[in-house]
Amino acid sequence: MKWTIGTKISGIVAFAIAIFLILGIISTRMVNNLIASADWNTHTYKVLAAQESIISLLKDAETGQRGFIITGEENYLEPFNSAINKVYQQINSVVELTNDNPEQQESLVKLRILVNDKIEELNQTIELRRNDGFDAALNVVKSDLGKEIMDSIRVSHVEFENHENELLKLRNIRMINDTKVIKSFFIYGISLSILIILIIGILIIRNITRPLKEITKIASSISNGDLSMEINTGNRKDEVGILLQNFSKMVNNLRRIMKDISEGVNLLSSSSSEIVAATTQVASGSAETASAISETSTTVEEVRQAAQLSSQKASRVSENAQQVAQITQTGQKAVEETVNGMHEIQNQMEDIANTIVRLSEQSQQIGGIIASVNDVADQSNLLAVNAAIEAAKAGEQGKGFAVVAQEIKNLALQSKQATIQVRNILNDVQKATSAAVMATEQGSKMVENGVKQSAQTGKSIRVLSESVNESVQATTQIVASSQQQTVGMDQIGLAMQNINQAGTENAASMMQAEKAAKDLNELGLKLKMLVEQYKI
Repeated sequence: MKWTIGTKISGIVAFAIAIFLILGIISTRMVNNLIASADWNTHTYKVLAAQESIISLLKDAETGQRGFIITGEENYLEPFNSAINKVYQQINSVVELTNDNPEQQESLVKLRILVNDKIEELNQTIELRRNDGFDAALNVVKSDLGKEIMDSIRVSHVEFENHENELLKLRNIRMINDTKVIKSFFIYGISLSILIILIIGILIIRNITRPLKEITKIASSISNGDLSMEINTGNRKDEVGILLQNFSKMVNNLRRIMKDISEGVNLLSSSSSEIVAATTQVASGSAETASAISETSTTVEEVRQAAQLSSQKASRVSENAQQVAQITQTGQKAVEETVNGMHEIQNQMEDIANTIVRLSEQSQQIGGIIASVNDVADQSNLLAVNAAIEAAKAGEQGKGFAVVAQEIKNLALQSKQATIQVRNILNDVQKATSAAVMATEQGSKMVENGVKQSAQTGKSIRVLSESVNESVQATTQIVASSQQQTVGMDQIGLAMQNINQAGTENAASMMQAEKAAKDLNELGLKLKMLVEQYKI
C-alpha cells in the first residue's frame, strides 16, 4: 500500500476519531448507567413518598372518623371521605412502582388487606354513631380494634420502608461506584488516548519534517547558487519522496540549463563586443557620410543659385537682343527712307548722325552683354565640371546628377559659341557704324554718292538685322536652357536634401544601433556575472 502524507494524516485523524468514538460509546454507556441509577434512586424516593402518603391518608381518615364520633356532624367526615378516595389510588401507584420487586408486592398485598380492615373498622364506627349513638361507637373504639389494625399497618409500613431504604442504599452505592468509574475512565482513558495519538502524531510529523528539512536545505543551497549537491531520493513513495525526485530532476535540469546559458552568455559577450566595434565603425562612417552629403548639398545649393543667376542674365541678354532687333528694323526703315528721300538727306543728316551715335553706344552695350554671357558660359562650364566631380563621388546615387551636369556643360558650350557669333556680328556692326560716322562727316561733301552709300548702308543693315535675329534666337535658346538648368538644379537640390535627410536618419539609426549594441554588451556582462554566481 502506498502511504502518502495525506494517507498518513488521514490515518492518524481516523485513529483519533476512532479512539474518541470508542471513548464516547463507553462513556455514553457509563453515563446511561449512572442516569439509570439516579432514576432508580428517584424511583425509590417516589415509592417511599407514596407509601408515606398512604399512612398520612389513613391518619386523615381516622381523624375525620373521630371528629364525627365526637360531634355527630357530617361535615367532620370530609377528611375521611377524601382520604378513602385517595388511599386506594396511592396503593395502586405503589403497586405499579414496585411491580419489579416481588417481595414488595407481597408486602403491598398485606398492606392492602390491613387498609381494608382499617377502613371497614372506621365505617363500622361511623355507622354505629349514626344509628346507635355515641356510646355504641365509643365501645368499638375502646375495644382497641382500630388501634391494633393501625399498628399492624405501621409495622408493615416500616418493613416496606426499611426494604426500600436498603434498596436506596444499594443504589446509592452503585451510583457512587459508577461515578468513580466514569471519572477514572475520563481521566485515565482520555489521557491514555491523547498520549497514544500524540506519540503517533510525533512519529508521523518526524517522518514528514525530516525530509522537508532536507528539502529546505537543498532549496537554500539552490537559492545561494550552489547546484553541485547530490540529492538522495531514497525509496519513499509519498509526496515527500515525489518532491525529492522532482527536486533532483530540477537541480539536474538547472545544472544543464546553466551550462547552456554559460556557453550562450560567453558567445553573447564575444558577439556583442564584435557588434559594438562594428557599429562604432559604421556610426563613424555614417557621420562622415552625413558630413560629406551636407557639404554636397551646400555645393548643389550654390550651383542652383548660380544657375538661377545665369538664367536671369540670359533673360536680360534676350531682352537686349530684342531691343537690338527693334533698333536694326528702325535703321532699315531709315535707310529706305534715305533712298526714297535723298533730297531730304541734308535736313536729316543730323538725325542720322544721332542715330548712328546711339547705335554705336548700343553696340558697346551689346558687347558688354556678350562678355557677361561669355562669363556665364564659363561659370556654367566650371559648375558642370564640379557637378560631374560630385556626381562621381556620389556613385550610383549621382548618376542622374552627372547627366544634368553634362547637359549644363553642353548648354555652356552652345552659349559660348552663340556669344562668339554675336561678337563677330557686333564687330561688323561696329565697323559699319564707324563707316557710317565717317560717311556722316563727309555727308555734306559726298551727297552725290549718297544713294550708293545709302544702298550699301541698307545692305549692311539688312545683314545686321539677320545677325541680330540669329542672336535673338540664340539668346532665346540660352534662356530656355538656363530655365531647364534651373529646374534641373532644383530637382538636384531636392534630391540632395532627401539624401541629406536619409543620411542624417541613417546616422541617428546607427547611433541607436551602437547604443543598443553597447546595452547588449552590458547585458551579456551582467548575465555572465549572474551565471558565474552558480556553482555547477
